[in-house]
Amino acid sequence: MQRFQALCAKYGADTVLAAGEGLLDHAERKMRAGIAAIPDGTYKFSDVFDNSATDVDLPFSVEVTVTGDQMRLHFESPPQRRAGINMTYTALLATAYYVVKSVVDPTIPPNAGLARPLTITAPEGTVLNCVHPAAVNGRVQTCQRVSDMILGALAQAVPERVIACTNSACTIAHFIGEHPKDGTLWVYLETMGGGSGARFNKDGLDGVHVHTTNTSNLPVEALELEYPLTLMRYELIGGSGGAGQFRGGMGLRRVYRADADCRVRLDVSRLRSRSWGLFGGQPGGHGGIVCGPGVVFDRDRAELKAGQWFEVITPGAGGYGPPAARDPAAVARDLAEDVIDRATVGAVYPAFTRGDA
Repeated sequence: MQRFQALCAKYGADTVLAAGEGLLDHAERKMRAGIAAIPDGTYKFSDVFDNSATDVDLPFSVEVTVTGDQMRLHFESPPQRRAGINMTYTALLATAYYVVKSVVDPTIPPNAGLARPLTITAPEGTVLNCVHPAAVNGRVQTCQRVSDMILGALAQAVPERVIACTNSACTIAHFIGEHPKDGTLWVYLETMGGGSGARFNKDGLDGVHVHTTNTSNLPVEALELEYPLTLMRYELIGGSGGAGQFRGGMGLRRVYRADADCRVRLDVSRLRSRSWGLFGGQPGGHGGIVCGPGVVFDRDRAELKAGQWFEVITPGAGGYGPPAARDPAAVARDLAEDVIDRATVGAVYPAFTRGDA
């Protein structure tokens, strides 16, 4: 506020306000120019949403219509659920603005001007446009799936600007318990990355956050010093990235051991579905939960006794282009680095196995 007041004092309020309007107009012009460069047409894509908060697969779809320098995105989804996965309309807007900007022109200034050429609709009372009193605390999971779905539609129009499906999630572990020494309450929330989708000329990134998240990767030493938890394993999962001319990024494995009694709740996605590839690329690996002895999850939560452990698997991402077109040197590197195993090479890259490549 002080900086803004200083600008007004130096240049005058009218000049500062005019400059703000100019920035909005500049963003609008860039967005319109970028949309105009996309072929006119209607592009449709659908996917399913599944995660640990729901035991059914929810069908989502988007229809993207490009007309001149304007774009309309219409979303369909089931009625809002009794689970924290529902999206408010503002969350849908923010997700769509981000994805369209990233595809059309990432240099567009992030202000309200970029939204002027966009129309975004979804029926009220649905998962993607819920109304009060819907639960929304886990909406980031749904935003992630919507982000990839928009990319799937736009891939039909501008394939070289779009990546294959990411892990479509922000995998989260919520812990709560009491410190064994003094009985004080402790709470820890951990977010985990996964695979990012391959693109037309590069492999996907491994074990990263994607789209509408940007959260920290707490060092293991800090975690174990602060909380009664031990991280037994933390690694990339070989074979979880979808095969292709360019492979999808790998998901992560984290194995937690409780060193004192506590409770845990997990948000894990792609338990049944898989992150799709593009133009012949194969899907990424599933997300999942593996229970150690005596650990039982009631859908997405469990009570842990000291010494018990469980494993979280985050989804891999989709590949781009047909696997047969992959550079043999890249296949050899993947094999040497345990990104894939020999059996996978034989099944997916038979020319490499025969030595024909």
